[in-house]
Amino acid sequence: MTRNDERWSLARETVGNGRLSVIMPLYKLVADAEGNLRQVADLFESHAVNVELVPVDDGSGDGTDEVLSRVKSLESGYRHVLFKPVICRRNGGKGASLRAGFNASTGRYVMLLDGDLDINPKRTPFFFEALVKNNADIVVGSKRHKRSVVQYPWHRRLVSFVYFSLVKMFIGLPVTDTQTGMKLFKREVLGPALARMLVKTYAFDLELLSIAYSRGAKIAEAPVRIRFGNKFGALKPSTVKQMAMDSLAVFYRLRILRYYAKAMAPRPLAHDPLVSIVIACPDSSWMLKECLAAISAQSYEKWECIVLPDSQLSEGALADLPKDGRIRYIHTGKVRPAEKRNLGINAAKGEIVAFIDDDAYPEAHWLEYAIKYFSEPDIGAVGGPGVTPPGDAWLSKLGGRVYDNILVSGNYRYRYKAGGVRRDVDDYPSCNLFVRKNLLDRIGGYRTDFWPGEDTLLCKDIVDAGSRIIYDPWVIVYHHRRALFAPHLRQLGRYAFHRGYFCRRFPSNSLHLSYFVPSAFVVYLLVWLPVSCVSTVPGSVAWWMQATFLLALPAYVALVAVATVSLNPLKWLVTAAGVFATHFTYGCRFLQGLFAKKAPCEFIGGDHAQARSA
Repeated sequence: MTRNDERWSLARETVGNGRLSVIMPLYKLVADAEGNLRQVADLFESHAVNVELVPVDDGSGDGTDEVLSRVKSLESGYRHVLFKPVICRRNGGKGASLRAGFNASTGRYVMLLDGDLDINPKRTPFFFEALVKNNADIVVGSKRHKRSVVQYPWHRRLVSFVYFSLVKMFIGLPVTDTQTGMKLFKREVLGPALARMLVKTYAFDLELLSIAYSRGAKIAEAPVRIRFGNKFGALKPSTVKQMAMDSLAVFYRLRILRYYAKAMAPRPLAHDPLVSIVIACPDSSWMLKECLAAISAQSYEKWECIVLPDSQLSEGALADLPKDGRIRYIHTGKVRPAEKRNLGINAAKGEIVAFIDDDAYPEAHWLEYAIKYFSEPDIGAVGGPGVTPPGDAWLSKLGGRVYDNILVSGNYRYRYKAGGVRRDVDDYPSCNLFVRKNLLDRIGGYRTDFWPGEDTLLCKDIVDAGSRIIYDPWVIVYHHRRALFAPHLRQLGRYAFHRGYFCRRFPSNSLHLSYFVPSAFVVYLLVWLPVSCVSTVPGSVAWWMQATFLLALPAYVALVAVATVSLNPLKWLVTAAGVFATHFTYGCRFLQGLFAKKAPCEFIGGDHAQARSA
């Protein structure tokens, strides 16, 4: 028996009567998918290792999903190999695809293997040897292992070396390589680490290993054989920038926030709950069609959808919308969104009610990622970011860029930008909000005497009832923005007025210092000119105070310029103007609301349909 045969024998013994789960993310590999799966299956079959191959198509859109839908038929030719294909209908990144693959797998040991097979799976027995010899929980394939055979272009080697050096310096992982796409995990280590993941794309491997290591996992390394050829891969400037940002975020969460040690991993659900999705809308539209199509493509399939238009939709309108028996239409008459949503709550059959606007559409795993939190009885609601869609018009994208600018949203930037950490919140908008049905029944649903702002009061009632509201950055919807300038500022003004009014009347989740900052800026602008006209003695205390006060304005302009910087001068200029206009409009309208005796929608004023067309 050769040494390699001994290693394969050790792999068989370690797997035993169970199975090794091999998760293979595939993206745009329609020409190679079946051949690569056959190659991996033949390898394990020839060495009698029980495996389940879990190929995951990450929303390729090139026919890879059709190949995987046929791959189950290959199973009859193997004794030791099972196929469990997973198809994600929308691209969600490597993190999302591996999590989907893990959820479909069952093996005690889980191998992550890049689906393009640039890394030769014949080195698998070395991973099991390292696992047993080092009593490890994780074995990472390393290009720098002395027994590795690597054909790798120079530019990839350079970036890999620089990245490894920075990781070693700032993260401190006991490995020489984090990015090689072949890793072996014990299931009990991989599961909790995946449950705490925040990164979806390029720094996924770094975060996964950082989480596991910070929680006590022992990591070893194994040699790999890589034949990358001369292809440039995904190594573009934008990729390098994103990976650097994600890696810095991992360092911040690991070393500064100590987030991973404290992050909650919800317990498994006792059963799969029915989710009732409620959509308040004035009429049918292309955005409603887009929203329903994305709901129909959800990875979690136990849902119903209740659409609440003003009037009964015509046969032509219905014919243009997705056909799904889980979608119901209830016409409500021309009433405000809160009244529509309450009608939806009353009609809902699910244990969980998910609210989304008709001008938003969910990411493919939206339901799957949100419902897991409802295994915890103290969690009453879950929300996630409303990201600007990539297909929005230019001025609408800039409206989104203004909203997710740190000078505009500050600590609330997580509402508009994917990323960040999971957290408890006390206020969240209804464009992306999940709430327990029995909790909604208990608090009486939405208050109907305010619009907008009804969702702020709903969240206040949820928290007052003793329940928590959780924000998860993976629970994503794409929310179409109002274009700069007039539509954006009209919408913003309504929000600002009600926030000012609520600060005085419902302070528990509205009386926050950050909401007052734009109004302070407006007051500053009003007194800037009179102060500049005051004559003071040069060098005196009054002169220095006056100079400091006046210089705050150019300092503000410089800060806005830095915060909105773009290589496109027009984009930079318009965004900077949008930030200024947003500050000024919000500050003025907030003050109006703060001193108002009544909010306009305490009586019949503007309605939902008019606002949507604004």
